[in-house]
Amino acid sequence: MTTTTKPAAMNLDGRLLLPGDGGYDQARAVWNAMVDRRPRMIVRCASVTDVVTAVRTARELDLEIGVRCGGHSGVGHAVPDGGLMIDLTPLSDVAVDPTRRRAHVRGGALLGALDRASQAHGLATTAGNVSHTGVGGLTLGGGMGWLARQYGLACDNVESYQVVTASGEVVRASRDEHPDLFWGLRGGGGNFGIVTGFEFRLHDTGTRTLVAAYDFPLDRAFAALRAWRDLNAEAPRQATSTASVGRDGLTTLGFVWVGDPAAGRAYLPALRALGRPVAERVTEPSYVELQTREDSVQGHTYRRYAKGHYLRSFPDEAIEAFLLRGTGNGHGAYLPNAGLQAYGGAIDEVPDEDAAFSHRGTLFEWGTGTRWTDPGEDDARMAASRQAAATLAPHASGVYVNALSDEGAEGVRRAYPPAKLAKLTAVKDRYDPDNVFHLNQNIRPSGR
Repeated sequence: MTTTTKPAAMNLDGRLLLPGDGGYDQARAVWNAMVDRRPRMIVRCASVTDVVTAVRTARELDLEIGVRCGGHSGVGHAVPDGGLMIDLTPLSDVAVDPTRRRAHVRGGALLGALDRASQAHGLATTAGNVSHTGVGGLTLGGGMGWLARQYGLACDNVESYQVVTASGEVVRASRDEHPDLFWGLRGGGGNFGIVTGFEFRLHDTGTRTLVAAYDFPLDRAFAALRAWRDLNAEAPRQATSTASVGRDGLTTLGFVWVGDPAAGRAYLPALRALGRPVAERVTEPSYVELQTREDSVQGHTYRRYAKGHYLRSFPDEAIEAFLLRGTGNGHGAYLPNAGLQAYGGAIDEVPDEDAAFSHRGTLFEWGTGTRWTDPGEDDARMAASRQAAATLAPHASGVYVNALSDEGAEGVRRAYPPAKLAKLTAVKDRYDPDNVFHLNQNIRPSGR
């Protein structure tokens, strides 16, 4: 077969794209312009049957499989050079049952679609902070969001998964059916199959939120950040503490509140006591607006790089490292932005053995990200991000698997403690012993 001939056996409800076809370049472009690979074929799946066909075709032709939903993987796992990309984006339906408080979400849906469909009934479930992220990628890695301190991670709210396995079988995974697979999908990433459907529990959240942000110059930021850290221990579950620092050293401290804004305003005096900010912003976006405020429309325009850590504590030395990011003064042309988001609450109350997701005792998730357009800046930009991460590494207790980029097996070992990794390997051995699904933060089957 050549790359310009459609396989005779590949009858699809969706569309097969080959190099040179209209829509091919758009489909292979993901959320990082550093990723510029050319799959041998792209299958835009319009049905679960298409996914099965694509998996079987890839195996028959010995092609690497990449799976695309939102396309937000920083290293572009969705785009296999010379392989077969399974594009789930046409499978994007969301159906909400407001009486049972359930959402049935197909595997290619984006977070914004889930939020909009649920919020039409005043309901929601934990989802990430960027609406054009894929539900699948976020949830399979765990799924942190503004509701997590109240209701747990996205994966904690999944009742069942529909999965296409490496053998092309379609199975349902829940606590009662394929419970080992259900366990592994709750935080183990895309290692065990292609999820074509999710059933989520929804919660009566209402539609209102409050966001508070206070800006401090670098010379006042250390004291304010110490006070913010201590205040976080008393934060109500509706509040998720946040902090960020830009390349100019300006530090923003605050919280995101999901629920009655009047109740959130009662928490404001404690934030105002952090110090003397140079600016204060308190807004009341709707929940849907909150979920889109960090959206970016640049798509494939920017080159991107990121690093992450989990922190079980945030001592004064870590505060200094957070602010300075490996520099002497917290300034620099290539310095990445960095941020903190609080965990705790319902996240920490799920027993550790209940799911593959690990590090539930995290206090803060730290992340750094940078974007640029000039390929000549690649090395300097990535080096600055690595340097910022290295300064906080002595205080780190692990990493969120969705925050991994190019760390490889070392990163996977940081994401899962040895006992979890051994159990994940056993799940991999059962459902994907040939490591067909390896373009991910890969858990290798034993013997490979």
